[in-house]
Amino acid sequence: MFSSATPWHGVHVATALPFHDDLSVDYDAFAEHVRFLAAGGCDGVAPNGSLGEYQTLTPEERARVVETAVEAAPDGFGVMPGVAAYGSMEACRWAEQAAEAGATSLLLLPPNTFRAEPQAVVAHYREVAKVGLPVVAYNNPFDTKVDLTPELLAELYQEGTIVGVKEFSSDVRRAYQISELAAGLDLLIGADDVLVELGLAGATGWIAGYPNMVPESTVELYRLATSGDPADLARALPMYRDLHPLLRWDSKVEFVQSIKLSMDIAGLKGGPCRPPRLPLAPKLVERITADTEAVLSKGYK
Repeated sequence: MFSSATPWHGVHVATALPFHDDLSVDYDAFAEHVRFLAAGGCDGVAPNGSLGEYQTLTPEERARVVETAVEAAPDGFGVMPGVAAYGSMEACRWAEQAAEAGATSLLLLPPNTFRAEPQAVVAHYREVAKVGLPVVAYNNPFDTKVDLTPELLAELYQEGTIVGVKEFSSDVRRAYQISELAAGLDLLIGADDVLVELGLAGATGWIAGYPNMVPESTVELYRLATSGDPADLARALPMYRDLHPLLRWDSKVEFVQSIKLSMDIAGLKGGPCRPPRLPLAPKLVERITADTEAVLSKGYK
């Protein structure tokens, strides 16, 4: 079912992390969720990303999340942990921990202690690449204040330090610039609400949010959007229109709470977030609930 030839390809779910009522990590529920996503047709998981609230975890919790994902993953199912850290030395330690646990690739933000200059960005990725696992860069200029421009990505790729990029700039035009400047660098869709646009532009993967809730339907949509077959695209567009009001929440500030709420409504364990994230305001709960129930009422799963 799964292919390990290029373990960063396909749909990797940025996993939400379930907590007990006392906000301790529910590792059993997390393992169950990894198995659920594998059964739903996803190609892998990307734990310890922002959706997994890694910034709120202790070092022991963060390490155990990766170990739990690897243990729960069936053969050939990818595990791409986020190894972001303020310091390059710490990012390397997380990369080493992921490798020892059995991860198949890494997801790495640029350094964000400060607005890093290009030379510092290149040095950061160079150090983590020495660990030996394939590195997917994560471009999120909104949160990191560091923009992995197509020119900078080309430099990183030509040096051999990265194999792909999770693109979250929201500028779909960048896909074409990246392919022109760094032919061979894999483009991974970084936001749910540009899935079809970046799929048409040649994406080979999707690091995804809402497959946490509806894996089968979103995986089908990804396959249709990236096949290159016009008939598949014709089938994808009505699905995309149905799902898009929900997928948009992945790009909102409240994306973690939104996806967890949608999971709860779908009968999965989303649950609460750790502080400083607060419960959603009633009006947001009402809107997300309506968008979620609309998708479920149409049979998406």
